Amino acid sequence: MSTLEGGCLCGAVRYTYTGAVGRANYCHCTDCRRRTGGPFNVSVRLSADAFRIMLGDPAGFTKTGDRGDVLTRHFCRDCGSPLFTSSESHPDDVYVTAGSLDDPTRVEPGVECWTRSRVSWSRIPDGVPSYPAGRG
Repeated sequence: MSTLEGGCLCGAVRYTYTGAVGRANYCHCTDCRRRTGGPFNVSVRLSADAFRIMLGDPAGFTKTGDRGDVLTRHFCRDCGSPLFTSSESHPDDVYVTAGSLDDPTRVEPGVECWTRSRVSWSRIPDGVPSYPAGRG
């Protein structure tokens, strides 16, 4: 069991989580790049039952991804910081952006996906399993 805390840039949204923490996922898809403004998104899957918004009311933007999954990307209404993603196809999980964690060093890289969309100048640590599209 681990306790993680995090929030947005301006402090209007805060969350907490107590439970098992999975490995981080690097996603190179176009949607994740546009969402983060960077070469990829780094998120960690957490149990939705143990994830709590402690302060604020995040906004959400819902879009159907390339594989047909309906995803809602949640962000701060005030500063726009990306916080987490929820999915109709995985209602028991939330995918928290590693950069929104108070201590992002607590997560380890586990997999990278949508590498067919990777920009040539992004670098991921050697040995991380890679998939050209989703993880299967």
